[in-house]
Amino acid sequence: MKRHLLFALVLSASTCMPAWPEGFRVLVFSKTSGFRHDSIPSGIGLIHSLGASHGFAVDSTEDASRFTRKALAGYRVVIFLNTTGDVLSSRQQAALEAYVRNGGGWVGVHSAADTEYDWPFYGTLLGGGAWFLGHPPIQTARLEVERATHASTRHYPAAFSFTDEWYNFRRNPRGAVQTLLTIDESTYDPGPGAMGDHPIAWFHFVGKGRSWYTNLGHRSETYDDPSFISHLLGGIRWAAARAPRH
Repeated sequence: MKRHLLFALVLSASTCMPAWPEGFRVLVFSKTSGFRHDSIPSGIGLIHSLGASHGFAVDSTEDASRFTRKALAGYRVVIFLNTTGDVLSSRQQAALEAYVRNGGGWVGVHSAADTEYDWPFYGTLLGGGAWFLGHPPIQTARLEVERATHASTRHYPAAFSFTDEWYNFRRNPRGAVQTLLTIDESTYDPGPGAMGDHPIAWFHFVGKGRSWYTNLGHRSETYDDPSFISHLLGGIRWAAARAPRH
């Protein structure tokens, strides 16, 4: 936790994002019913430290009973952090859908795309049904920025290398979302699910709400990377409507 807090404090000074009180609360949800990422504790620790240094409150849970309309009304953003499988009942699904459509923010990290395959609204929330299809081994690849003015990408150079577990998706979300980052498939082996045009982070609006997703976040080391920390913080602030719409 101390290490994450140090990174967050450095980030506040280095990215011109002042640590003024943001005045909102986020819920980090990390329930799994399939593969479980070892990086979940690192992700939870990072988000708590970002909240401490940027003035927003953070609750974290794997208790799906928290997904009621009344409880969710107390949060500006719900973060699905490396969730997998079927994690919500039909009643809990209805509560999350109402929350987002009425103006709530949703952030999905990495295997949030490997979640709730049988729930059509979740496919909409992800963006065009962009559920996880498969992935090759962890590799370093070249990422390219498509939207350099967004809060979650403005710190990146036009192109950069990053090491992670790169998903191939069931459907290309382009057309249903605004793409933030794409991955250059010529710079790594994407395996049998190669997509060609390959968005890897994006955002869009769902009803009155905001949805932001990044494929980055498989490895524990990722949550210590200053560029990823800026990326995730920008996504949270955008989903909370504390950053410009586009």
